Amino acid sequence: MSAKPNAGFVNEASRQILAGGSAGLVEVCLMHPLDVVKTRFQIQRCATDPNSYKSLGDSFQMIFRTEGLFGFYKGILPPILAETPKRAVKFFTFEQYKNLLGYVSLSPALTFAIAGLGSGLTEAIVVNPFEVVKVGLQANRNTFKEQPSTMSYARHIIKKEGLGLQGLNKGFTATLGRHGVFNMVYFGFYFNVKNIVPVNKDPTLEFLRKFGIGLLSGTIASVINIPFDVAKSRIQGPQPVPGEIKYRTCFKTMATIYQEEGISALYKGLLPKIMRLGPGDTLASYEREHCLLGGHEIEPLTSPCGWDRKGSLKSAFASLKITILLPKKQRKYVNINQ
Repeated sequence: MSAKPNAGFVNEASRQILAGGSAGLVEVCLMHPLDVVKTRFQIQRCATDPNSYKSLGDSFQMIFRTEGLFGFYKGILPPILAETPKRAVKFFTFEQYKNLLGYVSLSPALTFAIAGLGSGLTEAIVVNPFEVVKVGLQANRNTFKEQPSTMSYARHIIKKEGLGLQGLNKGFTATLGRHGVFNMVYFGFYFNVKNIVPVNKDPTLEFLRKFGIGLLSGTIASVINIPFDVAKSRIQGPQPVPGEIKYRTCFKTMATIYQEEGISALYKGLLPKIMRLGPGDTLASYEREHCLLGGHEIEPLTSPCGWDRKGSLKSAFASLKITILLPKKQRKYVNINQ
């Protein structure tokens, strides 16, 4: 008898991950041009360079004129391949860290922030090799047909530089900082503010409430973590002098950029970053809470009503099973205030 509920749980959980991955695929395809522009801004060093971009509009015009429409989709395969495992790791580990922190006397605000930090650090381990390949392809200004394929470029990195911190995993500490700080701020701000702002019974207004909070959360998180993002792009992208590595470690790279280009250089690409991550992460979080699968509305444990601070990981999974397998009227949630 117990095998059927377990099988149902695994099937529904798998469908939820696939749904999240599918939504992530759409998000990547729509937002990737902004990611290309962001990377280009972050790796350019001299404003007097005739090939440098002067504004967001100028970057779009120059890329389209010199590289064609497909120039906006350079390096798109790595994030597509990484999106489903990235999203699965991000939300799953957030739940596990949050439940582990339930054994410690922490405020909900601090718990959400620390769990977000942990999920970001774990997520960075998964995505960093994909980021190295993506940034290298995005930095290439040749036409789409002239640039190497994703697999050939990845093989080139492994053959020339290896799999370590100078090869396929270079920029690892900067990626840890980027994802850790972003998720810490985003999850900490989003879930705490969402619980303060009253729920609206009107579906449209409720969507706008969550979307607005998520957009603000993503914007604040982007402003705080972008120095790590700039450092990551400089380390993983082409070096100023071929054959000489100028940017090696995260904080030393930040210091070099600050000394040579000023504080504003650490915020290059902020506008396209906000335009991409703000709405993208907002819709991901909303989809996570209102995903219809098999006729049941899944409200995962990222909602405080599904989090038993005094319970164990086993009880957390049990409550998730109830959420997925039972009709909405029969579901039982644990109150965070108990």
